[in-house]
Amino acid sequence: MQLTLIVSYDTIIMRYVKPPYTINSEIISLLLRISEKIGELNAIQLNRPPAELRKTNRIKTIQSSLAIEGNTLTEEQITALLNNKRILAPKKDILEVKNAIKVYEMLNQFKPLKLRSLLDAHKILMSDLIPNAGKFRTGNVGIVKGSKITHVAPQGNMVTGLLNNLLDYIKYDQDHILIKSCVFHYEFEYIHPFNDGNGRMGRLWQNLLLMQQYLVFEYLPVESIIKAEQVNYYEALNKSDSVGHCTPFITFMLETILQSLNSLYHLPNLSLQVEDRVSIFKEIVGQKSFTRKDYLQHFKIISSATASRDLKSATAKGILKRNGEKRLSTYMYNP
Repeated sequence: MQLTLIVSYDTIIMRYVKPPYTINSEIISLLLRISEKIGELNAIQLNRPPAELRKTNRIKTIQSSLAIEGNTLTEEQITALLNNKRILAPKKDILEVKNAIKVYEMLNQFKPLKLRSLLDAHKILMSDLIPNAGKFRTGNVGIVKGSKITHVAPQGNMVTGLLNNLLDYIKYDQDHILIKSCVFHYEFEYIHPFNDGNGRMGRLWQNLLLMQQYLVFEYLPVESIIKAEQVNYYEALNKSDSVGHCTPFITFMLETILQSLNSLYHLPNLSLQVEDRVSIFKEIVGQKSFTRKDYLQHFKIISSATASRDLKSATAKGILKRNGEKRLSTYMYNP
């Protein structure tokens, strides 16, 4: 007699080991406040900030994440590099910034649940800075602060398995992505998979995970808050190490995310301009034909007259192609 073994899908997806943490009342409260804030930003069409603010926040993100690791370049110097201007600064610092600019320009090309994609990002980020960019460490490593070893990472031969388990947890676990992204950040630093660049990669990958659900995180300068709270950042990492679970780090990172969202929401005179609306709607509609009514359904806080001016301006600039007249007009983005 032949026996057939039937394994349920639930059994398959539970092969990962869930990292230890507790979702307490403080974390639940932070989740609710962050969700409310994101909802408010969506309602006033700031889930994707205006173009100039996106550029400014991207520069802040790069400067802050690298400054945490000791880079000396200022926001003004990074802006100059973005504009292809020469600056006077240490060669290594300039290279770190140029590599980071490349990575952040490619954010939408990376697949956050793929190990290969993580290695590709590290290779670009650390290119010409270390000899094994884009490769996991093979030896053992400890983190030293002063004369004291503060953290001994898992053995090098365990790195690939631990990261695959961590990505399976992100993919299959039912907890909120805000929590899972914080857990990833902590566990990534704990595993310490590379010889160098772990801090900037952990922060980058948390943002990348959040971007998949919330567009605003592509341009939210969470790293600038972390830089300002750098002592508390490392304290939260160390406390999680000492207690054996990452609840303290989850709490810290959720507080940081909320603070970053609040800073965006309270900026004065922050509103989308015609170029921003036209650019955002292109991402929504793609190459499909649409009407002014379709445009208004997305941008509910503008008037019909403003929508008409937006579409007329975009048509005059060659961004849109119009068919028909007046109320029968339809539009399509030029390739």
